[in-house]
Amino acid sequence: MVTRAAQQAEELARPLRERGATPILLPVIGIAPPRDPSALAHAIAQIDSYDWIVFGSVNGVRALGKQHCRARIATVGAATREFAEQQGFAVSVTPATYVAEALVEALGAEDLSGRRILIPSAAVTRDVVREELVRRGALVDVIEAYRTVMPLEAGQMASEVFQPPFPDWITFASSSAVDNLVALVSPEILRRSKIASIGPITSKTIRGHALRVDAEAAIHSIAGLIDAIENGLA
Repeated sequence: MVTRAAQQAEELARPLRERGATPILLPVIGIAPPRDPSALAHAIAQIDSYDWIVFGSVNGVRALGKQHCRARIATVGAATREFAEQQGFAVSVTPATYVAEALVEALGAEDLSGRRILIPSAAVTRDVVREELVRRGALVDVIEAYRTVMPLEAGQMASEVFQPPFPDWITFASSSAVDNLVALVSPEILRRSKIASIGPITSKTIRGHALRVDAEAAIHSIAGLIDAIENGLA
């Protein structure tokens, strides 16, 4: 089962098909515009006033659009880096591991005192990066660039999918997807399937719902998630 947003699902579904699996698409995440777009519009209008832009996801890059700016770019994750470069951003920093804490560590050698940093993010997001950058003297603007929402059709789709035979595996690429699926399907039913997680933050959320993580990506990417499932089958 692929729980990613509809516009991102094929990134995982396609290589699963190529390996002989049958992906079941159940998008429990939808991407919506910010409730108030004015802050994002203002940030874009003054884009050249920023020294750094930090992208935590492809959705943040997409919300900002193609920009030519003087700011240096940091991304969390290879997929985010690739998409940012496609949009014309020259990426300076991408940590080896794809979590926020690793990004903060990767910026450790940079003098951030007085530097203006823009973080276009989801309406609800972890504050790890902002807090650490502020502690190091940076002036940080965290802008709501998009919202994650539950797709209207997700409930009906879930009721149809979670019937015998249940999925062999459920894949999660974000904590939001975990929370949303648990809101639709009881943990008792979800325990009938094995669960694969893209990384430690998502795994922590899974376990917080009293569910077991059967496979966790060593490299926190879609490719790493697929490798984890294959290793779990070995």
